[in-house]
Amino acid sequence: MNISWDIVLLICALLAVVLFVPRSGILARLRRDSREAIRILREDALKHVYHCEYSGIACTPDSLAGALGLKRNAAVTLTEELGERRLISYGGTEITLTDAGRAYALSIVRLHRLWERYLSDETTVQELRWHEEAEKQEHRLSDEEARALAKRLGQPLFDPHGDPIPGPGGTVPEQKGKLLRAFSGGEVVRILHVEDEPAEVYAKLVALRLFPGTTVRITESTAEKMIIETEGRVIELTIGLAANITARRVPTAQLKAGQRTLASLTPGSEGTVSEISPGCRGLQRRRLMDLGVIPGTRIGAEMKAVGGDPTAYRVRGAVIALRRRQAEQVFLKDEEKAK
Repeated sequence: MNISWDIVLLICALLAVVLFVPRSGILARLRRDSREAIRILREDALKHVYHCEYSGIACTPDSLAGALGLKRNAAVTLTEELGERRLISYGGTEITLTDAGRAYALSIVRLHRLWERYLSDETTVQELRWHEEAEKQEHRLSDEEARALAKRLGQPLFDPHGDPIPGPGGTVPEQKGKLLRAFSGGEVVRILHVEDEPAEVYAKLVALRLFPGTTVRITESTAEKMIIETEGRVIELTIGLAANITARRVPTAQLKAGQRTLASLTPGSEGTVSEISPGCRGLQRRRLMDLGVIPGTRIGAEMKAVGGDPTAYRVRGAVIALRRRQAEQVFLKDEEKAK
């Protein structure tokens, strides 16, 4: 088959357009993608150095390589590049942030934690995915978008894991507490922070329904394990799991173990809401509150489904249906004790 030179020249011209157009050509997009990848790597590195400093851990090229999945030579090159930009200081032993580097790192941490708070408060995204989704958005949001998001969320001070959200000026709210394993048997504490990394450990804590705001009583603490009581449950924790929880002593706390939940009501009985479990978050919590399930509300059980779930409840003159898992997250006042 013969192809005329005119067609060959036309094809070459089209390829040149596709490849070399300044803004929309393939090469231009590849350059943009490459620059974007380098920027994200730089920001991830600064965030890692900040987390090391915040935790009191020495940061080195080796730790940077492990955190970012780089070979050591690449981590050293990245360290040198950040040093040239005066974002870090490195004297051959430990990497530290300069003032400019710390401000940059805090802006990324702020975006990450604001987005996690947004996911927990206003979406149905499962909490085991919050960190992963926030890792993407922290590199996309502008400072202006961060300010708008913070305003929409009510200027939160902490993310859903209990980590402080840096302010727009770089101020970091103080969270006073200590590791759960540092408390003794018999003490009552309230969880302030649950570490979300590594993901495997966090998944175990989520499965145990241990969240910031949860009050627990420590019944036993040894060098190998801790046994705690919360919301009518007895939980055994390894010391490794307990090391991922930060708490604060609550001397006069009323432990939820002695409280009934909405799920305990039988048809024809009533109770008054005392609070909603801290583990009930986001749209699920908002739905309950929109239905009138708020502290002080009187609720009566009307009837159960044939299989026992869901149950119909009368709330403020309306009838709503709740699954047992939802009802177990609504605590009732101890009215006998009040009398």
